[in-house]
Formats: sequence, structure tokens, C-alpha cells
Amino acid sequence: MSTARRITFVVTGRVQGVAFRAHCCSEAERLQLSGFVRNRPDGAVEGEAEGGGAQIAAFCTWLHRGSQWSKVVCVEVEELAATGAPPGFGVLR
Repeated sequence: MSTARRITFVVTGRVQGVAFRAHCCSEAERLQLSGFVRNRPDGAVEGEAEGGGAQIAAFCTWLHRGSQWSKVVCVEVEELAATGAPPGFGVLR
């Protein structure tokens, strides 16, 4: 079993108004991650995700690819201390 990881992320590019948050949420739920995603006033998208190491790695790969209509320019990821949160991912307003 992989070790739990928790990350915070910021994605820049064309990531607002292109269903990026909804697709991000779907991918996180598919990977059984916990956390959230939300728009930032500067046009970026930010969030946190927690889950198994392999699942977080797969999620980071998805963040670099993005949704079908997005154009990801940069992804910044920082590691945080895992909290043991149960699966559940949402879009914050």
C-alpha cells in the first residue's frame, strides 16, 4: 500500500471558464482523493488533494494535462502533512 500524501497545487493558464474545476473534481473522485479545488481572482486554479502516493502522482500528471478545453501553462505543487482525511473532493466557491 502506498504512503498517504497531501499536496497543495496552483495551476495557471487557460483554466477558468473551461470546466477545469469540474474535471479536476471528477479525476480526484475517480482516484478516491480528498480535498478541494477553487478559482483564484488572478485567473489561476488552486486546491489541495490527499490520498495514496500513487493516486497523488496520477493526479499530478492529470493536473499537467488538464481538461479537454483547458491549456495548462504551469503547475506548482507543494507537499503538506497528510491528515488522514476520508475520500471526498469538492469544488469551493
